[in-house]
Amino acid sequence: MLLLSVSSVMNTVLAVLLAILILLAMITVHEFGHYTAGKILNFKINEFAIGFGPKLFKRTSKKTGEAFSVRILPLGGFCAFDGEDGDAEHPDSFTNKAPWKRIIVLVAGPLMNYLLALLLIIISLLSFGQMLFKVRAVAPAEGVYAEYSLSENDLITNVDGKGIYLTTDLMTALNGKHEGDNVQMTVLRGGEKQKIEVKLRADCDFENSAETNKLWRALGIGIVEGENANYWAVGVESHRFGFFETLGRSFVYSFKIAGTIFKVLGELLTGHLGLSAMGGPVTTIKLTSEIASQSVQNFFEIAAYIGVNLAVFNLLPIPALDGSKVIFCLIEWIFRKPVPRKVEAVIHAVGFFCILGFAVLVDLLQFMHC
Repeated sequence: MLLLSVSSVMNTVLAVLLAILILLAMITVHEFGHYTAGKILNFKINEFAIGFGPKLFKRTSKKTGEAFSVRILPLGGFCAFDGEDGDAEHPDSFTNKAPWKRIIVLVAGPLMNYLLALLLIIISLLSFGQMLFKVRAVAPAEGVYAEYSLSENDLITNVDGKGIYLTTDLMTALNGKHEGDNVQMTVLRGGEKQKIEVKLRADCDFENSAETNKLWRALGIGIVEGENANYWAVGVESHRFGFFETLGRSFVYSFKIAGTIFKVLGELLTGHLGLSAMGGPVTTIKLTSEIASQSVQNFFEIAAYIGVNLAVFNLLPIPALDGSKVIFCLIEWIFRKPVPRKVEAVIHAVGFFCILGFAVLVDLLQFMHC
């Protein structure tokens, strides 16, 4: 029993370290994007840091004066441009550069996140295949509902001509349809592609992307009795497509992931989704560790998912994020006069603390919800 407990603890620790490694890698790649663009455009860079907090290691280049450091907290990092906070004495300081050059540097970070995520998706789909929804059991039905139905072991690829990658794709394709409506579906049945008609067994009036119970009920998915609770008899199974089709699907998949963040934000703003459905850093590490430790494919999938979400989130026009800084650069570019640097600095500082507070709040809500 003691050995089992020690083993369990070690597995948990390793899973958490794996999650932290994914987050650290994505943040480092993001900052490296800023750094690379800055070097190409001759920005003066003071320091490139991996992690936050006290320094564990620091080395300064005698040639350029740039410092490279590794810090104790592995949940962040930064690329410190000279004059980024407003004090721009050097001609190559951040605010002394043309607005279009600053925009390139700002966008380069999220772009690197996206490119790395896309590479991981391509590697995952080529190595293991695309994860498709698999019907493990079908709910009993009679008459036309039994005739126009999914079958056990079907892999769902298309609904009404729309490719299916995520549950949100299924919900979008079916939303607004009613019980008794027929939908055209493409499935892989016995390894062969087949086009079938499925008669919906419930209305599809989804209020938010968390209402998957309605989705599976409408598709006639069965329910399995588990030890602790009943669950829907639908899972995932990998299927390999041809090389060029896989490349195309990789791009589409990355765009689908990016679309989920806009969908969730829209549901939050309209009140269709509660804050308890969100998660902060602690929740992210917890979920990432659980998923990444399951298999190599899951490791690639969750890393890519985080990468795309970081890219999209950082481009949102929220103070303190790259997207907001791009807006300020555009204002300066269009009106040929910047917003007062001190005002911009205060706006970003307030935005940073609001984001930090929001992250803590959603983690607390997750803890209370559990």
